[in-house]
Amino acid sequence: MTADRTEQLKLELERETPFRTEDFVVSDCNREASLTLNQWPDAAAGLGGGVLSLCGPAGSGKSHLAALWAERVGAVPLHGIEAALADPLDLEGRPVLLDRAPDADDETLFHLLNLTQSPGGALLLVSRKSPALWPVKLPDLHSRLNAIRTVAIEEPDEAVLAAMLERAFERRSIRPHPDVIPYLVRRIERSASAAEQVVERLDALHRPVTRRLAARVMDDLSS
Repeated sequence: MTADRTEQLKLELERETPFRTEDFVVSDCNREASLTLNQWPDAAAGLGGGVLSLCGPAGSGKSHLAALWAERVGAVPLHGIEAALADPLDLEGRPVLLDRAPDADDETLFHLLNLTQSPGGALLLVSRKSPALWPVKLPDLHSRLNAIRTVAIEEPDEAVLAAMLERAFERRSIRPHPDVIPYLVRRIERSASAAEQVVERLDALHRPVTRRLAARVMDDLSS
């Protein structure tokens, strides 16, 4: 079998799973952000919800939480530099989710901020860093970003890391033995990338995922 064919089969087996409410584990590292988004904006007020920033390290679950918010409020999802292509008529009077927000250009950010002044408008900005730290060039935009309310998600704790491992195994249609995830949670770095790395290594061995196999992979990674 050629390398291209092997890679194609691997990609077919790694199926994407949608963002689901039941997959988002609320724990100490994300509780404040989760509660805030569940209550914002106040639809009963009938007014613009303003702007909220959701920040956190890579793979902390911020995009997952933001996607659940967007589904709940019917927000228009936009992504980084692609936001410049959105039709303004589709955004006016509606909540908007802007993931990878610092990638958007200054003009687009200004326009999205202005749209929140309309009844029904709201803007959720998702990024790794607070808006006050984004490298914008327009002074007026910088001052507006400084004033945005920000909620943060911290690095994953044990409960969230276990959920990340479960999701990574699920994407590859792997059912690990029950003691594997608790074993890995105590030993890997608390990050989504570490969870993905160890699950990828286990998948590559094409064997039942037992604690013994997990220990072997951890030894390989540590060396």
